[in-house]
Amino acid sequence: MIAALEAISFLQTEKVELLFLDIQMDGFTGIQLLESINKMPGVIITTAFDKYALKGFDLNVSDYLLKPYTFERFMQAVTKVYDKLIANNKHEPRNFIFIKTEHRLEKVNLDEIVFIEGMRDYRCIYLDEKRIMTLQTFGELEQELPSKQFCRVHKSFIVALEKIENIERDRIKIKDTLIPISETFKETFYKLIR
Repeated sequence: MIAALEAISFLQTEKVELLFLDIQMDGFTGIQLLESINKMPGVIITTAFDKYALKGFDLNVSDYLLKPYTFERFMQAVTKVYDKLIANNKHEPRNFIFIKTEHRLEKVNLDEIVFIEGMRDYRCIYLDEKRIMTLQTFGELEQELPSKQFCRVHKSFIVALEKIENIERDRIKIKDTLIPISETFKETFYKLIR
């Protein structure tokens, strides 16, 4: 009972964006906790009981994970909340994005991204100090990246404009890499850098 009361107090005084909540708690249920808070964060209920699902959604929970659940289902629930948070905060510029790697979301600072290259099913994100592989599509990445800082220049490349060293004969030099500018993206790219 004390832990639940402490949780309610914390939720009323602190900014919480995502709450994982079980139904069964000592002396209190997760549903009772939700009914007693004023400002609702994103809530993912994790429980072995499916009978509370309808009540949970009546209380506007983001998702309901029935135990046992897979990592993929967990990621789907977290991504749903994350996407909603991003949509609500579009007006606030951020200097980072989260990239979905094999088993985690990895925070990447925008100023560390050099360029992104397509490699069959994967996208390789070249950073100042390392590389990250992701299955996210170019379309998904373009939605996350600020269009004034990053530009698609080829079906297989997105470049960070500030990392460009020079452009010659429709090829961009970044570090030791020459990146082609295709006809499809040429006009947009040259408009952006002017």
